Amino acid sequence: MQFLDQMHRQVDLPQFPERIVSLVPSQTELLFHLGLGDRVVGVTRFCLHPREEVRKKTRVGGTKQFHLEVIDQLAPDLIIGNKEENYQEGIEALAQKYPVWMSDILTLEDSLQMMAWVGEITNTATKAQELVSQLQEHFLQLHPISPRIRTAYFIWRKPYMAVGGENFIDHVLARCGLENVVADMPRYPVITPELLQERAPQLILLSSEPYPFQERHLAEFQQICPDALVKVVDGEMFSWYGSRLLHSVPYLQDLLRQVQQDLPPQ
Repeated sequence: MQFLDQMHRQVDLPQFPERIVSLVPSQTELLFHLGLGDRVVGVTRFCLHPREEVRKKTRVGGTKQFHLEVIDQLAPDLIIGNKEENYQEGIEALAQKYPVWMSDILTLEDSLQMMAWVGEITNTATKAQELVSQLQEHFLQLHPISPRIRTAYFIWRKPYMAVGGENFIDHVLARCGLENVVADMPRYPVITPELLQERAPQLILLSSEPYPFQERHLAEFQQICPDALVKVVDGEMFSWYGSRLLHSVPYLQDLLRQVQQDLPPQ
């Protein structure tokens, strides 16, 4: 059987996989959602959902550093990764031994295609299409803020790093009516306080991941941009592009309501 991945690579399988290693947290959760939990044999240390089930699986390292010898011991017949979240050297090493299917996610449409194609390669196409249809309906119910609100979304501290353009979080922000003030910059640029002041966001969002921003960090950003509204947000709702998206629209809609209520007059 021949399948195409989102990097336009052909993946050949003699049969549907029985031993899957997932190298991406959001795609690990998707596999369990599709009823493939008993076929998942390896996950990364960042794979958190579903909590009880992933605890029982072998850890194969992080998304940027695989323990290749552990993967070899698991003898997978399919490895599922992602262009951005995984590292090229490790993926190339694995692809020499195993079928490796890669996703490349920049938009919601990319994520829905990924789900459908993962369904095809794992013989769960019907359930995957049900999920895709459900998510399409969910996102039709997401009502963006209008007029658009100038927004900065931070993912790291020391140094400050924000979400730039050409990535999934930037796409989600746009669908919410939140205008990314650094969308003209690389995917995850380092942002100085001076640059942040210059871009003058009305809204600053501090993600709970990968850096665990908390309420105690609000004052730090408020001092840099006193006129902005600063909020800590659940990063999974913006960045996990698998079945966790089922929870995203209610969360995002509630967040937008809060922002409209709390935003200082400009």
